[in-house]
This record gives sequence, C-alpha cells and structure tokens, in this order.
Amino acid sequence: MKLQKLLFLFTFCTSALFAQMDKNLLDDINAIEGKIIDWRHYFHENPELSNREFNTAKKIAEHLKSLGFDVTENVAHTGVVGILKGDHPGKVIALRADIDALPVTERNDLPFKSTVKADFLGQETGVMHACGHDTHISIMMGVAEVLSKHKDLIHGTVKFIFQPAEEGPPPGEEAGASLMIKEGVLKNPDVDAIFGLHISSETPVGTINYKPGGTMAAVEQFTVTVKGKQTHGSRPWGGVDPIYISAKIIDGFQSIISRESDLTNEAAVITIGKITGGVRFNIIPESVEMVGTVRTLDPKMRDFIIKRMNEVASGIAETYRGEASIKWQSNTVITYNDLALTQQMLPSLEAAAGKENVKLVKATTGGEDFSYFQQEIPGLYFFLGGMTPGNKESFPHHTPDFIIDDSSMLLGVKTFCQLTLDYLNAN
Repeated sequence: MKLQKLLFLFTFCTSALFAQMDKNLLDDINAIEGKIIDWRHYFHENPELSNREFNTAKKIAEHLKSLGFDVTENVAHTGVVGILKGDHPGKVIALRADIDALPVTERNDLPFKSTVKADFLGQETGVMHACGHDTHISIMMGVAEVLSKHKDLIHGTVKFIFQPAEEGPPPGEEAGASLMIKEGVLKNPDVDAIFGLHISSETPVGTINYKPGGTMAAVEQFTVTVKGKQTHGSRPWGGVDPIYISAKIIDGFQSIISRESDLTNEAAVITIGKITGGVRFNIIPESVEMVGTVRTLDPKMRDFIIKRMNEVASGIAETYRGEASIKWQSNTVITYNDLALTQQMLPSLEAAAGKENVKLVKATTGGEDFSYFQQEIPGLYFFLGGMTPGNKESFPHHTPDFIIDDSSMLLGVKTFCQLTLDYLNAN
C-alpha cells in the first residue's frame, strides 16, 4: 500500500513538472489548433457511414505518412494504424480514435454543415457526425503531428489506432474494435496500455470527466418477432392481434426494470427503438417486429434481464394466443477503466486540464466498443467537454441538432500528449 502511494505521488510530481518544463512541446500543441479545426470542419462536412469511411481513411493515412509514420491501411475494412517510434526504448502505448458517422440528417446552421446523403438499410438518409467522431479524428491527427516533432521525449512506441464502425457495422458485416483486435492491431508491437476519449456535448469546454472501473454500459441489440393471425380490422375476434400483444410486451419489459431489477446496484435500461407491422388501416397483420437495446453496467443484471425478457415476451404472447421470440446480438461489453492505470494517470489528466477541471462522475448507460480493447489490455477512457462555455442548452449525441465547440479540441491534444509521455517515461 505504501508503495502504491509513493508511485501515485511520484507520478503526480513528474506529470505536473512535465507541463512546466517542456515549453517547446506546449508551444507546438498550441500552434496546432488551427489545423485541427480545419480538419474537423472537413470531416464534419464529408462524413461517411460505418465500414464505408474510404475518403476519411485516405486523408488520415496521407497525414500519417507525411509525418514519416509506419502506416497500415485497410485494417478491419477501413481502419488506419500508424506507428511512431521514440528515440528511446520502452513500452508501447496505443491511442484510439473512432472515425465513422451516423445516419442522421443535420439540422443546425453550421457553415460546415453536412449535406451528404447515403443509403442506410435501403432508405436514403442524411449522414452526420452526430457523435463527435470528427473531433476525435482531428484531435488524434494533431497528437500525431505534435509527438512526431518530439521523438526525443518518447521512451517507447506510440501506436495510433483510427478505428472504423464504432457505431456498428451494416448487417452481415464484422467491424469495429473487435475485428481490429482479431486482425492483430494490438500486436507487432504488443501494446501495454491504451487510451481513448469521447467528446461530450453536455460537458463544458475545458472539463475532463472520468470514472474508475465500469464507466459505460454493455450494449445488447434485440429483435422481437410477434406472430398472430391476420384478420379484418372490424373483426378482431376473428384473428390474433400481434400489435396488441406487442404493446403488452413493451409494458412487460419496462416492469422488469421498474419492479424486478435492483437499481441500487447499477442502472439498467430497456428501449424499443423501432416497431414494424401492418400495411393498411383496416387489416390486423400477421406479425410485428420490434427492435431495441438493453444497457447494463453489471454482468449479473445483464444475464437476469435477458432471461426475463425472453420469459416475458413468450409468456405474454401465449396468454393472448400468439407467439413471440427474441434474437440477441451483443454490441459491446462494459467499458471498464483499469483501476491501477486510472489511479496512475489521474495526475496526468489533472496536469493537462487543471485539477479543478477534472471531475469524477457516475457511469453512463451509453455504450462504447473501446471496451473490447480493455478486455485485452489495461485501458483508460475519459470524456472531454465540448459544450460552449455559458450555453444554457445542449443537444444530445445522435440527434440532428448535435453541436460541438471547436475550442474543445486543443485540450484533447494536450491530454493525449500528457498521458502518452507520462506513461512511457514513468515505466
């Protein structure tokens, strides 16, 4: 225990001194802001959906190659990996940025607003960086450029991972962090620790939020198929109404959360996001399909909720003379910040942002496939404030009005540089 305290104090001192001692590095960080804003505007105006980030990946690869990095392209379809070797031997650290956009039609009036259209599951939709991945790319490109000028400060190797399809692949395709891992992204050289960040539209610029342990939820996607018997809308007794049964199932699902789950342990959410059924106002259809998500922060609660949803769906359907079944797809596991790594690097977060601007927060029911990297090696994932100071209203992620302040990104560059050098130089 005493050794841990000494390590903690040592890390704090070296982190704080680093920010004061190397003026050239800080000058280069400050000088990169114009570039990262320009990059962000380009990526925001030219978004691409998951596993289709062809032009995005090309621009990233061109930048890394211009810096002299060892670059590998087409990792997990469109991913890009760049390797920067320091002038001194040491461990290997990975920094990760996700690069895909969402099927959302932008509704704000930004001068770099996206007007891109694409086909998504057979429907034309707008495409938008409605979760801030454009800022993640730009921050990481800035970090790469800054650190490439200071290899003399690096004791080890930095692996830059630009990951596609964090939002999930098209049906029938593999993608994202899990596929990158399968293709060996954490090998050759073997990575010792990984860091990632997520911009937040609801956290003020200049702020960093973090949580040791479980910080984001496991995400399950489910599809409920409810089967009935088609009949005329004027004679419901002549058939079995799957729409009515579906309404009862939705209500039953919510009772699992409100009446059966121990929410004093961790939060949990069941959401139905899409219902499809029927073709005409006066026909009770043969079947209904419901698609939704379950978010959990505790493995035992996850297993219990899935078990009860299967039981509730089939039981309710049977009660009303129908049938129901559920297909499951696990999208992410719990995003778990390694406890020792978080404690070790907390002084680095504080050195970058100022101790008063680093906040310990509760877990969120959002999901993040960075979690798959953390299953393999120690990882730390934190949140970077992106809301304009003084704003009284912010717009949630994945919405048409989502907006991030450009001034937020420079702290992301500084923090990644701080974490990288403090980790490598302390080990």
